[in-house]
Amino acid sequence: MLNHDESLDLVFRALGDRTRRALVERLVRGPASVSELAEPLTMSLAAVVQHLQVLEACSLVASEKAGRVRTCRIEPGTLRQVEQWVTHQRTTWEQRLDRLGDYLAQEQQEGSQP
Repeated sequence: MLNHDESLDLVFRALGDRTRRALVERLVRGPASVSELAEPLTMSLAAVVQHLQVLEACSLVASEKAGRVRTCRIEPGTLRQVEQWVTHQRTTWEQRLDRLGDYLAQEQQEGSQP
C-alpha cells in the first residue's frame, strides 16, 4: 500500500492533465460509460481509455464491465483525501497570513505613535 504522500503525488499528477480533470468533473455528477465520457472529447476512444487508466491507477476512478459496457464512477474517498490535504494547506496559510497582518498592524500602530 502506498503511503499518503505517494498516493497524493499520483492523484495530483493525474489531475495535472485537463482531459483527466474534465473526466473527473463529469464523473462527480454520476457514473458514466466510457463511450459517454468520450463523446464530448476530441480524441479517440483508446486515448480516453488511457486517461481513465491513469485515474484508476491513483484510485480516483473505479470501473466495472457489464457485457460490452464499461461503466466508470468516482471514488469519493480519494477525493476526500485530496480535499483534506488542500484544506489543511489553506488553513495553515490563512493562519500565517493572519499573524503577518497582526504583526504589520502592530508595527504600523507603534510607528505612528509619538
